[in-house]
Amino acid sequence: MVDRPEGEPGAERDDAPAGAADEVLDRPLPEGVRRRVVALTAESFGALTVAELPAPLRQYARFTPTRRAKFAGNAMAAALEGDAVFRQRIAGKLREAQPELAEALEHGTPPAAADPLDVAAAAYVLRPDGWVKLVAAAGEEAQRARAERADEEAERELSRLRTELAQARDEARADSERIRADLEVARKENEALRRKLRSALSDVKRGEAAVRKAEAELADVRDRAATEKNAADSEVRRLKARMTEAEASLETSRRAVREGRSVEDMRLRLLLDTVLDAAQGLRRELALPPANVHPADTVEAVAPGRMTPKDIATRALSETDPALLDQLLALPQAHLVVDGYNVTKTGYPTMPLDKQRLRLLGGLAVLAAQTGAEMTCVFDGAELAAPVLLAPPRGVRVLFSKPGVTADELIRQLVRAEPPGRPVVVVSTDREVADGVAKAGARPVASALLLKRLART
Repeated sequence: MVDRPEGEPGAERDDAPAGAADEVLDRPLPEGVRRRVVALTAESFGALTVAELPAPLRQYARFTPTRRAKFAGNAMAAALEGDAVFRQRIAGKLREAQPELAEALEHGTPPAAADPLDVAAAAYVLRPDGWVKLVAAAGEEAQRARAERADEEAERELSRLRTELAQARDEARADSERIRADLEVARKENEALRRKLRSALSDVKRGEAAVRKAEAELADVRDRAATEKNAADSEVRRLKARMTEAEASLETSRRAVREGRSVEDMRLRLLLDTVLDAAQGLRRELALPPANVHPADTVEAVAPGRMTPKDIATRALSETDPALLDQLLALPQAHLVVDGYNVTKTGYPTMPLDKQRLRLLGGLAVLAAQTGAEMTCVFDGAELAAPVLLAPPRGVRVLFSKPGVTADELIRQLVRAEPPGRPVVVVSTDREVADGVAKAGARPVASALLLKRLART
């Protein structure tokens, strides 16, 4: 064999046993031995340079031993089996890491206290004489250990199942005794219920007898009441007859009194008719016109036109100027109709509904006291389960719409109820409401205008 420096590619150890190369496994490497071989190789892997690694394993050079064993296990096992140089390099690292184990294997005396899997893995890498037997013996030992562990686990499982069976039997016995006790209690309760049922049936029979007796007494009372009612009806008829006679006598007396006064009344009426006839004759003689025209009405001049809510719009600064609302409410007999929730949800929508109503009605009360105008505030009550308990403020009429009627329709009804020519102002941002009341002759204004006006009070 040619001598080569250790660590170069293709280098072999000159002291490797000659017969070890001839030994070959006749079966696959046991799984436990294979895992130990891969772990041993992964630990020694990092001590080699990239040039000393087989080409398929160079990509795992920077991996940790754990990741190397996880991702390159099959590749390392194949390299150990097929690449003698790589195996000799791993064997050299193994001799450095575990010199005592390597020396014992090369002398054919593996340590008795060592793990068979570790001995088999080291023998697979070092390949001393008889390494095949060591690997096979380790596999058999591992298989025997697995069998022993399986027997122990089976024995423990059997013991556990026996314990559970004994517990189940005890629980079944306890459940059976409890069921017997419950059955006895239920039997006693059944007997008690039967006694109560018999007592209840007796009470029902006594009750039925009492009902029949009460029905008989009721029939007797009804008969007596019918007799007394007939007697009372006869007495009422007699009294009505006497009252009729008394009324006739009274009318006769009144007629006698009127006849006693009739002569004087006739003379007075005759005198009054004479005076009236004379006055009518004088009016016909003079042919005077009726007194419904006054002298000032005969003077020719231009009379001022009457101001309406629509004329006020030309005098205000803009549709958002609070002065517009003051001018509208200054008209004679002005009536302000407010769409309540439309105003409150425009000005303070985050407040509860009851707080919104109280705040708006308080502001309207102050405005009514300042202007003297009639004010009506309408709220939608179509979905209310019961009437709202509310004390309306002085000067403000508060209305809720009936079920099936919206607040918008109630506002239109209020506008139609007003006589033509009366100034009616409707506060609502709803375009449909504004257009509807405008056609009926009212003056619509926006909710923001009222909110600005109330903010000044």
